[in-house]
Amino acid sequence: MFPNGTVITPDGHTLIVAESWERRLTAFAIAPDGALTQRRLWAHLEVGVTPDGICLDAEGAIWVASPSSSEVLRVHEGGRVTRRIKVATRAYACMLGGPGRGTLFVCTAATHGEATRALMSGRIEWVSVDVPGTGLP
Repeated sequence: MFPNGTVITPDGHTLIVAESWERRLTAFAIAPDGALTQRRLWAHLEVGVTPDGICLDAEGAIWVASPSSSEVLRVHEGGRVTRRIKVATRAYACMLGGPGRGTLFVCTAATHGEATRALMSGRIEWVSVDVPGTGLP
């Protein structure tokens, strides 16, 4: 339901998709021919969180940008949240990068669509994290 951010695990065998309107992360097995099979719930997120852009860390947790709650959350399979980082406006996307992939970059803005361009409120915020990024993208 409204697929958004995606990640592929380092072994190339699993695709995880953020489904914004259902507040969940859904995993699929990637078959040798590229077909997606074995759909399963990876994590259901609490009311108020809308998963948008996501990225994967080396411990298998997923950072989730949530514009509706103005934060990024570090979520483990099953839904346990181990870290929250609030942003001043809305978090739309995130990526682990920089030296050693130890910096969480967060794309933020006051709103979305044409209004963002008019307000010129878009920013890239960043914070150092303990667990580096992995997987694709």
